[in-house]
Amino acid sequence: MTPRPASGRAAAADRLARADRSRTFPPLPARPGARGLFAESWWGSAWLDALESTALDSARLARGRTYARDGHVDTINVTPGRIVATVRGSRPRPYSAEIRLRTLTDQEWDGLLDSIAADPGRLTALLAKKLPQALAEGEVRLLPGPGDLVPRCSCPDHGRPCKHAAALCFQVARLLDADPFVLLLMRGRGERELLDELSRRNTAHTARETHAHTHTHAPASARPPRHRRGPEAGGETRDAGSAPSAPATPGVDPGESEAPGAPPVGGVMAKAVLADRPRPPLPPPLPAPARPGRPPALPDGDALPFDPAALEFLAADAAARAHACVSAAASPGHGGGHPPVHSPFPALPPWEDAIRLAATAHPTAGLTSATRALYRDLAAATGRTTTDVARSVAAWRQGGPEGLALLDTPWDPPAGDFDRARSALLAADLPALRPRHNHLTDADRGIQLRFGHDNRWYPYESEPGTEDWWPTGPADPDPVGALSALLAR
Repeated sequence: MTPRPASGRAAAADRLARADRSRTFPPLPARPGARGLFAESWWGSAWLDALESTALDSARLARGRTYARDGHVDTINVTPGRIVATVRGSRPRPYSAEIRLRTLTDQEWDGLLDSIAADPGRLTALLAKKLPQALAEGEVRLLPGPGDLVPRCSCPDHGRPCKHAAALCFQVARLLDADPFVLLLMRGRGERELLDELSRRNTAHTARETHAHTHTHAPASARPPRHRRGPEAGGETRDAGSAPSAPATPGVDPGESEAPGAPPVGGVMAKAVLADRPRPPLPPPLPAPARPGRPPALPDGDALPFDPAALEFLAADAAARAHACVSAAASPGHGGGHPPVHSPFPALPPWEDAIRLAATAHPTAGLTSATRALYRDLAAATGRTTTDVARSVAAWRQGGPEGLALLDTPWDPPAGDFDRARSALLAADLPALRPRHNHLTDADRGIQLRFGHDNRWYPYESEPGTEDWWPTGPADPDPVGALSALLAR
């Protein structure tokens, strides 16, 4: 029998429950020069006591504390039984640090929630972001003890904990200072989930107390008569002439009647709720930032299905694309309106798009170890050489798609600007260049200008006599300016 799919409401509830059991915290601000206790609350200090009581090397703890104070711990993710963050060390790539903690069983959660529901002061303290000591140290212990925290890290240090995992523990203490619900999430339940369950238990607890109080203190004459079963017919017996019982009123216990003169239960007609009404205008959109953001460096990992460097590379490109699109959409058009928004990134063939990615995601012109590795990967994926990739990247930085097109494809420009360029160069007392297609070349000097379809001049240079031409410098609409900058190099 095929199981019935979950309803839309049940699926939405399941998504909310999963989201409630995962919280992500941005990097905490650095606190350089801070001295004294790292945690401010007693429960934050108790968390650190559990770490320090089992640490095998106090020097690693001291370095971890320094890492935490200096802001080396990046985004922290907390889920039941697991805390993960990247921690920046001495190497370019951060390490992935992790802390594991046992979650509570369902039976332990029942006992803990009953103790909170039975004492309103405990719930009040939790809502005020305080952790009652009687609750944390009750029959179900919330705070970890010696050996309960299990650190792990991707660094080569096998210390327990290493300085990266220790730094993560110190930053988690700051999270606990601000919100003890983080500790409850580590133990297995999210904040919204807990508050909903506590609300149900409080309602049931209040109903039981009210029912017991009513039946204990009501006079005998006011209590509803007990119905007895007729011995012969097996049915209820009523006094002669008694009327059938009225339907139960919501919110009123059976056997009781509403107080005379009580106002009716309030409500809102569905028609009024669903009716159209004027709504205030939406606030204006926030201005676009001056430049796109940079993604954080990702840690190396074993057996990952992707390359962390490639993911950072694509994330940087996605941020640049989004920034360009937002900036274009925010530019006002004529007459105060907005023009139709066209993507600033038209579709490109794979080779051109790969070159665009390499040129824009790594805008520096120098060849670092990272760019060399990138060029090798692109060359292997596209069937080119690393020299082809590096030359094409330089062409894209020089003029975008037009610069890349001029790298390999000559063309014959019509009479006009191209023909007048030689006269302008001679008039400026610059070297005479030999024309061929859209190129003006002096092979002996190793200099060349290429005329583009956009009427700009693209300077190239080569070792004399080698014909190994490389894009050099920015394009210029004036051939005199382009050649003068090339000769001045």
